[in-house]
Formats: sequence, structure tokens, C-alpha cells
Amino acid sequence: MPLDQEHLLHDLIGRTERAVETVARLAVDTNITFTVDDIVDAVERDLPAGYPAPTAGELTRRDLIAQMAQSILSGEMYGEQ
Repeated sequence: MPLDQEHLLHDLIGRTERAVETVARLAVDTNITFTVDDIVDAVERDLPAGYPAPTAGELTRRDLIAQMAQSILSGEMYGEQ
């Protein structure tokens, strides 16, 4: 993976982790159930204009963020299951 793509991936993971934390905190504070799509929306809203989309495969950026969010929520991203 080229350095730019790797940097982009790490940046998107960090943004997704922050969105998961924010949405989870909001869910606890409000007693409202949120979905992975809500996390994806939070990440997308926070992206700067012109933020690149993934270039490999058929996944959209939203698909990639959703997979990351699921992996974070399940603990799979950190080797926990």
C-alpha cells in the first residue's frame, strides 16, 4: 500500500474511532439507540472538503467507514472478539 493510501487509511480509522466514541457517549447520555449509519454520517460530516475516497475495489468511502465502525465496535480491530 503506497504511503499516501496508508496515511489516508490511518486518518480515516482515527476519525472513525472518534466518531464511535462520540456517538456511544451520546447514546449513553440520551438513552437513544444509534446505528452504524449514524457513525458513518458523523465521520462524513467531519471530513474536510475534497477528502479522498478509497480507490481500490468496489467499496465506497461510506462502506469502508461502516466496516471500520463495525470492527471498532466488535473489538475486532484491536484483536478482541
